[in-house]
Amino acid sequence: MTPGGGSGPMKDCEYSQISTHSSSSPMESPHKKKKSAPRRKWEVFPGRNKFFCNGRIMMARQTGVFYLTLVLILVTSGLFFAFDCPYLSEKITPAIPAIGGILFFFVMGTLLRTSFSDPGVLPRATPDEAADLERQIDIANGSSSGGYRPPPRTKEVIINGQTVKLKYCFTCKIFRPPRASHCSLCDNCVERFDHHCPWVGNCVGKRNYRFFYMFILSLSFLTVFIFAFVITHVILRSQQTGFLNALKDSPASVLEAVVCFFSVWSIVGLSGFHTYLISSNQTTNEDIKGSWSNKRGKENYNPYSYGNIFTNCCAALCGPLSPSLIDRRGFIQPDTPQLAGPSNGITMYGATQSQSNMCDQDQCIQSTKFVLQAAATPLLQSEPSITSEELPLPGKTSISGPCATLTLGQPTPPSSMPNLTSDTGLTDMIPLKEEHEGHQFLTPEEAPSPPGMLPSGSPITHSHTMHVLSLASQDSLHEDSVRGLVKLSSV
Repeated sequence: MTPGGGSGPMKDCEYSQISTHSSSSPMESPHKKKKSAPRRKWEVFPGRNKFFCNGRIMMARQTGVFYLTLVLILVTSGLFFAFDCPYLSEKITPAIPAIGGILFFFVMGTLLRTSFSDPGVLPRATPDEAADLERQIDIANGSSSGGYRPPPRTKEVIINGQTVKLKYCFTCKIFRPPRASHCSLCDNCVERFDHHCPWVGNCVGKRNYRFFYMFILSLSFLTVFIFAFVITHVILRSQQTGFLNALKDSPASVLEAVVCFFSVWSIVGLSGFHTYLISSNQTTNEDIKGSWSNKRGKENYNPYSYGNIFTNCCAALCGPLSPSLIDRRGFIQPDTPQLAGPSNGITMYGATQSQSNMCDQDQCIQSTKFVLQAAATPLLQSEPSITSEELPLPGKTSISGPCATLTLGQPTPPSSMPNLTSDTGLTDMIPLKEEHEGHQFLTPEEAPSPPGMLPSGSPITHSHTMHVLSLASQDSLHEDSVRGLVKLSSV
C-alpha cells in the first residue's frame, strides 16, 4: 500500500472463498478426516453367528442343513400341489388343496420365525464387570487358597424349595442363570437352552422354543396329510388303469410317498417327545442329563413344573415373549468423548485446525484464570488461588468482549491479561508479607517448581516490597504458563 494513497494495488486484491464442504478441494485441511458411518453391535458380535438384513436376521454359522430342510419342504409340497391336488380336488373335494396350503404356509412361517430370531442369547460381561466378578469370586473362595486346581465357580440358589447350581461361564464371564447353557456351536450362553437344531439352523431357547414346537407339530400334520392323500391318489388311479399304469401316470406321487414315508416317523416322534417336555415343563438338555430324575434321589423334583399339564402347556406356548437382551441393531457408543478445541491456537486431541483459530468468551476467561493461577501458585504455599473475578485488575475495563483471533506459532498473551510491568498491578494481585502475617512465604529455593511452570533459576524473591518482573521473565513466564495450561487441559 502506497503512503497517502488508499486506492493502489489494494484495488486489485480479491479474496476467493474456499469451500470447506467439498471433498475434492485441494485446499482442504489434511487434519480433517471423513466421519465414518456408525457401526451396529451385530457387526462386532463375539458369537459365531451370521446376520442378515442389517442385523434383523440372526442364524448359526452352519446353515447347510437348514437349506436342506427348505428344499425338502418346498419340493415335496410343490410336487403335491402340482400333480396330486388337481386330480384330488376334481375327484374328491376342492378343500384338499386349501387345507394343504394353510398347513404349508404355517409350516414355513414357524420355520423362518425359529431360524431367523434370537433364541435368547445372554450378553457377555464387559471387562469392568468381569474384573469385578473375579474380585468377588476371589473374596468368596479365598485368593490364597492352595492346590493346583482352582475352587469350583458355582453359586447355589433355591427355587421352589429345590437347590439349583449356577455355573460360571469362562467364555462369557458370567454366572449363567437357571436353565441356561453355553452352546458350543454358536459360542453363546442361551437362556432356557433346549438344544441346537441344525435342521432349523439355530439354537432353540427361551425366545423361539414355542415357534420350534409349532413348526415340528405343523410339519407332522403336513407330512401325514401329504402322505395320506398321495396314497389316495395312487389308489384311485390304480382302480381305473391298474397299479403299474398309475405309477407311470404320476411318477411325482412316488417320490412324494418315499420322502414322506422316511420322514414321518422322525418328525412325529420328535413332536411327541417335545409334547411330553412341554407338559412336564422340562427342556431337552435337562431331560438328557436327568437333572430332575428320581434316580438322583427321592427328594429330587422339577422346581419349574406347575403341577398341572394344562398350566405347563399354557406357560410354554402362551406366555409373554421376553425381549432380546443383546440389542444387535443398536449403535456402538464411543468409549471416550472428544475434547473441545483450545482457545489459544494450539492444536489438541479432538480439535481441528479450523477450530484452533476460534475461541469464545468462556474459553478466553478460563484461560486467563489458569494463567493467573500458574503465576501465583509457585509464590505462595497456603494462599488461596487468585482469579480474575476476585481481584480488580488495573487497566482492565471488561473481559466480555470477543476474544482476538490468534495465529498458530508463538503464543501471545490474551488481550484481557493485565500488564505485569506495573508495580500497582503486581502488588494488587499478590498480597504483601506484612499484610498477611498468618501466611507462610517461601523462598525461591524452598518453593516447589512444577514442570513447565517456572524455571529453577527464576529471579523472583520475596522481601518487604515485591520486585518488578523484567520483560524477558514475563514472556518466559507467560509461555510456560500457556504450556502448563495445555497440559492441564489434556489431562
